[in-house]
Amino acid sequence: MKRRIITEEKINQFKQYLRNEERSENTIEKYLRDVHFFFSFVDKEAITKDIVISYKNQLIQKGYAVHTINSMLASIHSFFSFLDWNELKVKSIKCQRQIYYPEEKELTKEEYVRLVNVAKRQGKERLSLLIQTIGATGIRVSELPYITVESIQCGEITVSLKGKIRKIFLVEELRKKLLNYAKRKGIKTGSIFITRTGKNLNRSNIWKEIKKLCVESNINPEKGFPHNLRHLFARLFYKIEKDIAKLADILGHSSINTTRIYIMSTGKEHKRQIESMKLIL
Repeated sequence: MKRRIITEEKINQFKQYLRNEERSENTIEKYLRDVHFFFSFVDKEAITKDIVISYKNQLIQKGYAVHTINSMLASIHSFFSFLDWNELKVKSIKCQRQIYYPEEKELTKEEYVRLVNVAKRQGKERLSLLIQTIGATGIRVSELPYITVESIQCGEITVSLKGKIRKIFLVEELRKKLLNYAKRKGIKTGSIFITRTGKNLNRSNIWKEIKKLCVESNINPEKGFPHNLRHLFARLFYKIEKDIAKLADILGHSSINTTRIYIMSTGKEHKRQIESMKLIL
């Protein structure tokens, strides 16, 4: 069997391959981060399946979450497929699907309202509108650059991401707020959510701002990540519509199984549902 050795050249070729496959920049960044992490583990040794198994076991011993380990393995498996090193792939960790969402991580509507109001009181208009935009549309943070003056004027956002195009509609009240904001800030064209220098907001900076706002709003900072706003949109929409296929289309999911994760109830709600069955006499 040929010696399987990772080099920076191979990683760069993999990066170009992912770009040719039209993967999103966030996906490419994630795959390369995972591959480099594995690269540092093997330390220029020839790779065998035993080494990959050892790597997986080390991740388990270090206490990584199951879904994180499986995600990291998926990244290096993609790298192996690109190099035609398929014999190195290992099994992912099997785990029973979680049936409810951890309550300490779920952002409630009441907490969402508190975040928006605190941001307003502090004069953080851009942050307040950003939270409301994600909350009222379910849009991804990576899709915020598609919120442009032109798209707001016509009342719908056309998102082209991950090889798919979908329409996102804006409620009238949000549309007016965004247009007024753009007018006051002198933004006449292009993206709304930009820095003072005109660049799109950085994902990590958005995350930090919301985390800080959570602390200032007396909300568990563990809930302070932008994707939680997308989860909130999904749960509230599903409570009204009860149409998971439609919700999957709105969120841009390829699989309904992904959407199921978004609409999981909390353990407390799950317990209440079971108790309402009244089967203990």
